[in-house]
Amino acid sequence: MLRTGADYLKSLNDGRQIVLGKEIVRDVTTHPAFRNTARSFARIYDMKRSPEHIDAMSYEENGERHSAWYILPKTKEDLRKRAEAHRRVAEWSYGLLGRSPDHVSTFVAGMRMMPEMFEEGRKGFGDNLIRYYEHMRDNDIFACYLVITAQGARDPEIYKRQATRNAALQVVDEDDKGVFLSGIKMLGTSAVFSDEAWIGNILPLAPEQKALSITCAVKMNAPGVQTWVRKSYELNAVSRADNYFSSQFDETDAVLVLERVHVPWERVFVMDNAQLSRDIYFKTPAHIMGNHQSMLRFAEKLKLINGIAHKAAELSGVGHLPAVQQTLGRLMAAEAGLLGMIAGQIESPETTPSGHLHVNRRFLYAALHWTSNNYCEIAEKVRELLSAGPFQIPADSSFFEDAELTRIYEANWGAIGAGASERYKFIKMAWDLLGSEFAGRHTQYERFYGGPPFLNDMYSYTWAPWTDRRALVDKVLADIELPKPKK
Repeated sequence: MLRTGADYLKSLNDGRQIVLGKEIVRDVTTHPAFRNTARSFARIYDMKRSPEHIDAMSYEENGERHSAWYILPKTKEDLRKRAEAHRRVAEWSYGLLGRSPDHVSTFVAGMRMMPEMFEEGRKGFGDNLIRYYEHMRDNDIFACYLVITAQGARDPEIYKRQATRNAALQVVDEDDKGVFLSGIKMLGTSAVFSDEAWIGNILPLAPEQKALSITCAVKMNAPGVQTWVRKSYELNAVSRADNYFSSQFDETDAVLVLERVHVPWERVFVMDNAQLSRDIYFKTPAHIMGNHQSMLRFAEKLKLINGIAHKAAELSGVGHLPAVQQTLGRLMAAEAGLLGMIAGQIESPETTPSGHLHVNRRFLYAALHWTSNNYCEIAEKVRELLSAGPFQIPADSSFFEDAELTRIYEANWGAIGAGASERYKFIKMAWDLLGSEFAGRHTQYERFYGGPPFLNDMYSYTWAPWTDRRALVDKVLADIELPKPKK
C-alpha cells in the first residue's frame, strides 16, 4: 500500500503526547511548531505515488505496490532503484529531513535479509522481525528510531548507581502478553512525525546491562509514551520568505520517556542479550543500508549548498577572481568525490549468505567519515562567500507591506548580480541554511550523524582488508635481497 499525504496527516492526530516546554501537544498537524513540517512529510507521500514518480518510487509484489526502500535487493538494478528512491525523497526536502520515512524502514529491511540472527536471542524473535518488516511495508509505516542509551548509563560502573539505572530505558516487568518498559531513550529525530518508534541499542552494552538490551517497536501514541522535544525552529520562523527552510523542514529531535509502557511479544525482537542487541545492526546489512540512504540525502544538500556558493560569488561580483573560482572548484570536486563514493557503494556490492545484495561496506564508511568531517568546513567556506551580506538585510520581510519602505529598499539594496528583492530572498534563504540557529543544528547533526567522530574512524579500521594490504608489503619485502657477507 502507498499512503496518501492526507492519510498520513490524519494518522498524526492520534492522541500522542508531545512535551514542548510546559505545553502538551496532541495534534502536530495544527500546532504552529510542527504543522508545516508535517505537511512536508505529507508531500513526500503524495509525490512518491504521483504518476511521474510512482514507477521509480515503488515496486509491485503480490498485486500490491510498496515503497521502493522495502525491496530486498538481489541485483545491482535493485540497489539502483532503491538509491534513486532515496535520492528523490532527499531532493524533495533539499536533504534537510535526515530521518525521512525511508530511513528506519531501510534499517529494518537490512535486518530482514538475515532474520535468523534474531533467533539467537529467543526462538520466534526472527519471525517477529519478518512480520514487522511486512507490517511496515504493507502499511507504508513511518518509523523513527531511538537506539542510544541515556548518557549517564553508558558506563557500566556509573550505571550501577540507582538514579542512573532508573533513567535508562529497560524492561521492568513482563506478563503472558508482553513486556513493560520504563525509562528514557535517545535520540528520536522525526519522532514527532512518526507512526512508531524502533527502540534498540546501537552502542555497546556491558553483559550486566542486559535489562537495557530490549529491542522492540512501540506506537507513538501508546499509553505511557511521552515525546520530549527540543526548541522548535519552525515555531520561531517569521515566514517562508524570511526562514524558508526552518519554517517547513524542522524535523525536530526528541527524547522518549516511557512509564510502564506495555509492548506485546510480537513487537519484541531482542531481549536479555546485550551483545546481540548491537550485532543486529552491524552483522546484518542494516547499518550500511540505512547510512547509504543518509549519504544520498547529504549529497542532495551539498548540491544546494554549492549552488548557493556560486550565486553568492555572483551577487558579490567576485566570481571572476581566481581565488574564488578555486574555492568553488574545490567545493564541486568534493561533491563529485562524494557522488563517486556513493556510486561505488552500488557498483561494488556485497552478498549475504542468503543471496541478498547490499552496498559496499568500505565505500559506505568512507563516505560517512568524509561527510561527518567536512560539513563544518564546507558551510564555513560558503558563509565566507556571503561575507557581510546577511547583516545588511532588514530585520524581516514585513517592510514589503509598506509601499514607501519598499521604494527606499528597492532603490538602495541592489547588488551587481541581482535586484534588491532577489537579493533579499537569496540572503535570507542562504543564512537560514548556513548561519541561523537552524543551521547550527544541522552543523552539529552532520558532525555526529554516524556517532562520535572516532567511531567513524573505527568503522573504516574494522572493515579494512588489512590482510590484503599487508600481503602487498610482504610481497615487496620477499623480493628484496640483502647483501650477503663476503667470504
